Amino acid sequence: MNIKQSILLRVRVAFLFVLLFALAVVARIAHVQVIEGEKWAAMGEQISFDYKKVKATRGNIYSDNGSLLATSLPFYKVAFDATLPKEDVFRKGVDSLARLLASFYKDKTWLDYKRTLLDARESGRQYIILNRKQIDYQDKKMMLTWPIFREGRLKGGVIFEKMDVRYRPFSNLSRRTIGFVNENEKGAGLEYSFNQQLGGKDGYAYYQKIAGGIWKPVFDANNVKAVNGLDIQTTLDINLQDVAETALHKAMAQHRADDGLVVVMEVQTGEVKAISNLSSDGNGNFYEKFNFATGGLFEPGSTFKLVTMIALLEDSNVDLADSIDTGKGETIFYKKYRVRDHEEGGLGKITVREAFEHSSNVAMAKLVDKNFGVRPQRYLDHVERLKLNKPLGLQITGEPTPKFNYPGQKGWSGISLPWMAYGYGIEITPLHTLSLYNAVANSGKMIKPVFVKSVNQADRVKERFRTEVMVSKICSERTLNKLKLLLEGVVESGTAKNIKGTHYRIAGKTGTAQILENGQYTKKYITSFVGYFPAHNPKYSAMVLIKNPRGWQQYGSNVAAPVFKEIADNIYARDLNIHLAMEKKTYREPGLFPVIRAGNQEELTMLCNELGISNHSKSEESWVRAVKNGDAVNWKANTVGNGIVPDVMGMTFRDALYLLEQAGLMVWYEGTGRVQSQSLAPGGRVSKGERVYIKLG
Repeated sequence: MNIKQSILLRVRVAFLFVLLFALAVVARIAHVQVIEGEKWAAMGEQISFDYKKVKATRGNIYSDNGSLLATSLPFYKVAFDATLPKEDVFRKGVDSLARLLASFYKDKTWLDYKRTLLDARESGRQYIILNRKQIDYQDKKMMLTWPIFREGRLKGGVIFEKMDVRYRPFSNLSRRTIGFVNENEKGAGLEYSFNQQLGGKDGYAYYQKIAGGIWKPVFDANNVKAVNGLDIQTTLDINLQDVAETALHKAMAQHRADDGLVVVMEVQTGEVKAISNLSSDGNGNFYEKFNFATGGLFEPGSTFKLVTMIALLEDSNVDLADSIDTGKGETIFYKKYRVRDHEEGGLGKITVREAFEHSSNVAMAKLVDKNFGVRPQRYLDHVERLKLNKPLGLQITGEPTPKFNYPGQKGWSGISLPWMAYGYGIEITPLHTLSLYNAVANSGKMIKPVFVKSVNQADRVKERFRTEVMVSKICSERTLNKLKLLLEGVVESGTAKNIKGTHYRIAGKTGTAQILENGQYTKKYITSFVGYFPAHNPKYSAMVLIKNPRGWQQYGSNVAAPVFKEIADNIYARDLNIHLAMEKKTYREPGLFPVIRAGNQEELTMLCNELGISNHSKSEESWVRAVKNGDAVNWKANTVGNGIVPDVMGMTFRDALYLLEQAGLMVWYEGTGRVQSQSLAPGGRVSKGERVYIKLG
C-alpha cells in the first residue's frame, strides 16, 4: 500500500469515528429530549422555580379599652453578597462602610469589619451575615445611604432579610400573661394559648431564581394567599395593671422576697383586670419568668379556712357564737402531730367567729376533727362541689391539677384532715382561691376567671367569650351572710386590722403557710391576702401572694395585706362608681329643737307638744323629717318604702334599726347616739341579703 492509500484509509477511519460520535450525540440528545424530557424539565424547574411559604401577619393583642399590648413589626437582618459590587465601587467605599458598620453596631472595630468585607470579596462569598442584630425600617433607610450599599441589591450586594418581630408597647407589663411563641411553635401565655387564631394561615407563592440568587414572585394560578391572623381583646386594664405591678414590685423589694403575684378580678364578670408575676434574679431586680397565678401550685394556708367554715356551717351544728378552747395555742393529734397558732401564748377560749378572724389553726383543726373525723369524705365533698380539686379550664394553657389526698390513698393519715382544715397538705392554684372568695362577693355564684373577651377581625367580632358559671351557689344564703360577716371581721378586728380605716370596707382573709422543702417544713413562708372591696357592694376581688419574704415581717397580715390595700386604695380613687354618696352637711342655727331631726311623726309631734314647740304636718306619712320654719317645725315625708333604702339620717338607733331591717337590710353599726351617716344612699333598691353600715354619734 502506497503512502497515498494509507493516508486515505486513515482519513476514512477518522471520519467514520467522527460520524459515529456525532450519531451517538444526536441519539443521546434525542433520548434526553424525548424519553427523559419530562424528568429533566422537572429538575430544571426545581432548580430555578420553587413554591415558597408566605408568612401570614400575626394578629394583635389589645387591652380592654383597645390599647395595643402586642403587635408584629418588620425588622431586618443585614447580609452581604461580596461578588456583586464593581471593583472600583468596592475599593472606594470599603473603608467608609466598615467605619459606619462599626459605629452603628459597636461590637467590633472598623478594621475587623473591613477584614470581613475583604475576605468575603476575595473568596467570592455570595452570602455573609454582617451582624445578627435586628434593625428596624428607619435603620434600613439610613443604611441604604451608605457607600456600596447605596448601589442597591444588584449592584451593591446588600441584603435586608425581613422578619416579623413581636413588639410590646408597654414593655414588660404583664409579660408572662401575654406570653410568646418561639420558632418551634412552643410558648406560653395568651400568645401560645391563642396561637391558632393569632397566627393566621401561611400562604404559598411561585418564585423564580434570578441573577444574584434573588427569588422573585411569579404569578401562578396555584398561588395560595396568606390569611392574616385575628386579633384578640383581653380583659386587662393597663392602668390597673400598672398599679398592681408597681405595688407588688415595691413590696418584694422591701421584703427581699423570692416570688410574688397579684391578680385583680371583676366580681360579677370574672374578668381579670390585672395580673402580675414577679421573681427575683438574685441581684435585687425582679422579672416575670413564670405565671404563678395560673400555673403554680401552692399550699393555701389560712385562706383555705373559708372552705372549712363552709363545710362546718353547711354540714354540722357549729354556730359562729359557739365557744372553742384553743388553750395556749397548741394541740397534739395522735400523740405526735402538733398544730400551733401563730399568736404567742394562744387565744384561750374564743368563739368560732373569733377563731376565724384571728386565724386559729388549733380551732379549725379541732372543729374539723370533731365534726368530720369519722367521715372525712363529707368534708372533701365540699372541696369537690366547689371545684377546687380540678383545673379551672382557663383560657391560658398550662394549668396544673390541684393536689389533694383522699381516704384510702397513699399519703392519707389521721392528721391529713386536721391539716387540711387550715390549708396544709394540699396544693391549689392562686386562681382557685381567688375564684372562691370572688364567689362570696358575687352572692354565692362562682365563675371562671376570664382573660380574653373576644377574637376579632378588624372591627368585626368573630368569637365572644361569655362569663361561665362553675357553681351556681357555693352555699346557702344563711351561710353566705355569715361568711361575709367573718371576712369583714378579719379586717375590722382580726389579723388584717392593720389595713382597716379606709373610706370603704375591705373583706378578706390573710394566709401564711410554711414552705415544704425535702419533706420538711422550713422557717420560710408563703404569705397571702385574698378578698374583695368595697365590702358593702363588691366590684373587685384580688389576691396577693408573696413567697419567702425576708426580715422580721413574715406573715400575710404585714407582707401581703398592705399590697392589697395599696391596690384597692388606688382603684377606689380612680373609680367614682364605687364611691358611696357623700353625706350632705347641714348647718343648724342655735334654736329650740337641736335634736328633732327625723323619726316617727306621732312620737315627734307628742314630744314637740310637750315642749311647747309649734309643729305642723304637711304629710300623713308615719315617718317624717323635721324642717325648721322660724320658731316652728314642719313635718316632711321621709324616704321609706318596702324594698327601698330608707333615709335614717338623724334618727335614733332604735328607729333606724327598725326601718332598715324592715327594708330587708342587714345592719352593721358603730358608735352611740343618732345616725350620722349611712353606707347606702336613700331611695335605692335593696338587694337580698345586702348590708348597710350606719355610724352613730
